[in-house]
Amino acid sequence: MSEWTSEELEKIAAAEELQLASVRRDGRLGKSVTIWVVRHGDDLYVRSWRGSTSAWFRAAQDRHGGHIRAGGVDKDVVFVDADDDVKDAIDAAYRTKYRSYSDSYVPAMISPQARATTIQLVPRSTGS
Repeated sequence: MSEWTSEELEKIAAAEELQLASVRRDGRLGKSVTIWVVRHGDDLYVRSWRGSTSAWFRAAQDRHGGHIRAGGVDKDVVFVDADDDVKDAIDAAYRTKYRSYSDSYVPAMISPQARATTIQLVPRSTGS
């Protein structure tokens, strides 16, 4: 696996939304979904506001790979379950970045069901 460049982190973190497609069983990319993305340090995170029943999340858990597009960045990624010790910081990042939506969507993004689906997006290095 590799790391994000500073430019990629800035562009993706500044994007309001991210397009994410999980790898399907046949190895092709599934239909992309539009989701929110937050940055914490040098890492990027996403969550399923529908919890673990979301199709993209189930595919991410099964196959651990996909593709994202946001802020002009197009990248193959590996989905890694986030450590519990960063989930409070991820909650705070969602509250801050999406504060204009606070009453309508943010509570769902920081609910126990969504927190349980916190995934770190890691760039896939070439050859992996």
